[in-house]
Amino acid sequence: MGLFKNEGHVVFKPAKDVDLTPASSELYLRANVKAPRMAGFLVKVFAWFLESRIFGTLLLFILKRDNLIHKLVTNAGLEEPPVYVPLHPLDDKEEQDVKQVGSDLSPPELVQQAIECLPVSLEKTLNGSNSSFRHWTISDYSRVYTSGEITPRMVAEHLIAAIRESCTPPLQMSFFINYKAEDILKQATESTRRYEQGVPISALDGVPIAIKDEIDCLPYPTTGGTKWLHNLRPCTDDACCVKCLRLCGAVLVGKTNMHELGAGTSGINPHYGATRNPYSRNKISGGSSSGSAAVVASGLCPVALGVDGGGSVRMPAALCGVVGLKPTFGRVPHSGVLPLNWTVGMVGILAGTVEDAFIVYAAISCQLPPRQLSVSPKVNFPLLNSTKPISSIKLAKYGEWFNDCSDDIRECCSNALERLQKQYGWKTVEVTIPEIEMMRLAHYVTIGSECSTALSSFLEKLDFKELGWDARVALAVYGAFSSKEYIKAQKIRNRQMQFHMNLFTQADVIVSPTIGVTAYTILDDALNTGELDYINGAALVRYSIAGNFLGLPAVTVPVGYDKSGLPIGLQLIGKPWSEATLIHIAFAMQDLYVSEYRKPEVYYDLLNKNSVF
Repeated sequence: MGLFKNEGHVVFKPAKDVDLTPASSELYLRANVKAPRMAGFLVKVFAWFLESRIFGTLLLFILKRDNLIHKLVTNAGLEEPPVYVPLHPLDDKEEQDVKQVGSDLSPPELVQQAIECLPVSLEKTLNGSNSSFRHWTISDYSRVYTSGEITPRMVAEHLIAAIRESCTPPLQMSFFINYKAEDILKQATESTRRYEQGVPISALDGVPIAIKDEIDCLPYPTTGGTKWLHNLRPCTDDACCVKCLRLCGAVLVGKTNMHELGAGTSGINPHYGATRNPYSRNKISGGSSSGSAAVVASGLCPVALGVDGGGSVRMPAALCGVVGLKPTFGRVPHSGVLPLNWTVGMVGILAGTVEDAFIVYAAISCQLPPRQLSVSPKVNFPLLNSTKPISSIKLAKYGEWFNDCSDDIRECCSNALERLQKQYGWKTVEVTIPEIEMMRLAHYVTIGSECSTALSSFLEKLDFKELGWDARVALAVYGAFSSKEYIKAQKIRNRQMQFHMNLFTQADVIVSPTIGVTAYTILDDALNTGELDYINGAALVRYSIAGNFLGLPAVTVPVGYDKSGLPIGLQLIGKPWSEATLIHIAFAMQDLYVSEYRKPEVYYDLLNKNSVF
């Protein structure tokens, strides 16, 4: 890692000289989190101290020192120049079994191109008699709408009844921050009319899709999980990704719950309720795209949009047993998304299946005017209908990092990797990924600094009593990062980009668990104040950081359950712009496990005509 000159200072050797082989002398440093769990009165006291002019500066200094930010970031000796934006050069390398489409096609045209890449699969029956559980897919919705068996209006009525049931006792799942029955019915009625006339816009026509409340979607305010932000930043238009879905005829069903300001990993929101995990109602759903993961897992929507700034799509997807796809930085237009983290955040997709994640990825990768010149005019779509899976895939695995998780996750993900190798003949390449803990801290400095800066003009006008207590703590810490620390973090970004680009010369993807622990229990003392649980938080984000900090595409796929029946996901991190390869591998992985998927404890069967809500 580097040469320790003294207790508070580390000088790092140049990135080009660091050994990435499995025989490397680089040590794996486990997360050094020194902070007890706090909620209720304790988190209030902690927030008061942090906001105090007398005690706050000293306390923040101690926190940064004890959690190694001073040693590994602030005072680190680094020769690399900073890289402020993880925007990768366009790569013309060929991917296996893909077709190239123009991103200048319209969203419905892109959806049709994606549909043509899908295999003809067995249809789930409407009476739900299949022996194994699987989610209803976009293709299922499109099929029954086209046949007239069920209409979008009927689904909308079922959906509204299900949402109402889910948000009231005894369930109180807190999936949504905002939904409007009249708007849902209006969209669904228009879609029903199009099907009756034989002119649906696309396969997404009439399909219910939920939107994280960090993304602009009319007629709703964008709260960011707060009680105040929408009053200072009104929503006046749809975000670009939402426009794409609307142009496809999707029924946009409301704004899903999220951790306040995206500043946490649990999904416990003191204003709108703790989003509960459909697999176990007393467990967290993860953050910050908590509601989006939970609505997909519970069957309310086949797909939802989230935003991934630090695993915020992949983490809740894994905890809730669904697919989570985060594209390459710059692939999906970001306009209309709350600017909480400019260089690490990315619109992502949560879906019941890899195929549905792919379809929606296709729709939102459309470059509506004004175009982003940095993005390739061509996009590769994976030919999932190919008779054979792609061949000669190499999966990079860093053993010490891979195994730094609970026993159940380690066993489950190791078995998944072995099944991949055995079934498809793919190879695992043992590697070393240096300075992972250093990268986590640098990402924390980056996302915190960007969030604090983005909100600075709003916070000047804000009564802090409107903030949740855990968010107040987060903002106090974020505001304590200096310009020196931010620049050092960007130098670390440069090092890590060099490491990972080097690794990608040896392998196609990096494989790891998605989370270090499965969903933990929601305690009553956190419901009104939120909670600070940095130890569990560090375990939840352990495998997510490279995707955000380095702008790499990544996907999580469900691969089993722990001894309590809680979901576990396997993550694949790809080369820049290699979404097609990632989707291919994720689809192959899903194929190995689809017969083993289990129905959640809270599940709404919207296409079952016998369902009554």
